[in-house]
Amino acid sequence: MATVSFRGATRYYAGNDEPAVRGLDLDVADGEFLVLVGPSGCGKSTTLRMLAGLEGVDEGSVWIGDRDVSDVPPSERDIAMVFQNYALYPHMTVAENIGFHLKIRRIPKAERDSLVAEAAELLDLTPLLGRKPAKLSGGQRQRVAMGRAIVRRPQVFLMDEPLSNLDAKLRVSTRTQIAALQRRLGVTTVYVTHDQVEAMTMGDRVAVLEDGVLQQCDTPMGLFAKPANVFVAGFIGSPSMNLLRRGDVVLGVRPEGWRISKDDGGIRATVEVVEELGSDQYLYCTTPDHDVPLVVRTPGMAPWERGDRIGLDPLPGAAHEFDAGTGLRLADA
Repeated sequence: MATVSFRGATRYYAGNDEPAVRGLDLDVADGEFLVLVGPSGCGKSTTLRMLAGLEGVDEGSVWIGDRDVSDVPPSERDIAMVFQNYALYPHMTVAENIGFHLKIRRIPKAERDSLVAEAAELLDLTPLLGRKPAKLSGGQRQRVAMGRAIVRRPQVFLMDEPLSNLDAKLRVSTRTQIAALQRRLGVTTVYVTHDQVEAMTMGDRVAVLEDGVLQQCDTPMGLFAKPANVFVAGFIGSPSMNLLRRGDVVLGVRPEGWRISKDDGGIRATVEVVEELGSDQYLYCTTPDHDVPLVVRTPGMAPWERGDRIGLDPLPGAAHEFDAGTGLRLADA
C-alpha cells in the first residue's frame, strides 16, 4: 500500500488560458478512501488522470509513496483503475476478464486461477465465473471490473464515476459494497464522483473542487458542520444549505436548522410546495425579503400545507456566517 501526494499539481489544456487543475496540494494517507467531488468541469477527473499518468503535470508533482511519478508511465505506477465504462471484453468469461491482466503479465496459470477465485469469492461472483458480460446485470459487470482491479494487488485504486451507469437503487447497494470492500482490503483509494451524497456516504475524507481549485478537504461530517466557504456550504448536503445575503454577510442554515412558528415572526415565508417523504417532510418556501427560495425539513406528516404563512428562525448553533465579498466562513452566528 502507499500514500498519495499532489504537490502544487497544475494541468493546462491546449487552448485554455485557465488551468483545469490549479496548484493542487493534497495528501492521501496509506489505506485511506478519499473522494474527489464537485460539479462538472471542476477538475476532479483531471486530478485522477494526473495520478494515473493519463494526463501530464504541467507544474508541481504527483507522488505515490516516496516516489515522484510525474513522468512515470501509467504501466509503471502500480495502480488499478475502475472506469465509468466497465470495459469488459465481451468474448471473454467473467473469469477470463478478471484474470486478463495477470495473463498478460505471464503469471502462472495455477497462481492466476487462485487469485481469480479469491477475488470472485470476495465479490460474490463465484457462480458467475463461466458467464460472459452480456449475461450479467449492470451491478454484476461493475463487480467484475472491481475484481479485475483487485487481482492486480496495486498500491492504489483509482475509481472514476464507477456507479454512474447504474440505476438509483443499485447505486445505493453497490456503493455500500465498494466502501466495505475497500476497508476490508485496506488499499489506498481515490474515488471521483459528481454525486455529493455518494461522496458523503463513502469517503473517509472528501475533497471538494471548484474551477480546478481545492476548496476544502475534510471528513464528511467536518464538511457538513463547518463548510469553509459559501461554495462548499451550497454544494454539500441534500438539499443543500439555505444561503441568505444580509448586507456584508451571507447567512447559511441547513434545512433541518429552522424553528417554525405559525405567525410571521423571524423570516416571513409562504409554503409553496410540501414534499412528503414518510419520515421527513420538506417545505419549499418563498419569502418577500429574499430572492432565493428556502427549504425547510420537518418531521413527516407535520401539519403544514401549501399556502401557509410561517415564521422561520435559526435554531441555536444552526446558523453559519460567510463573508459576502470573499465567500469565506466567519464565526458561527
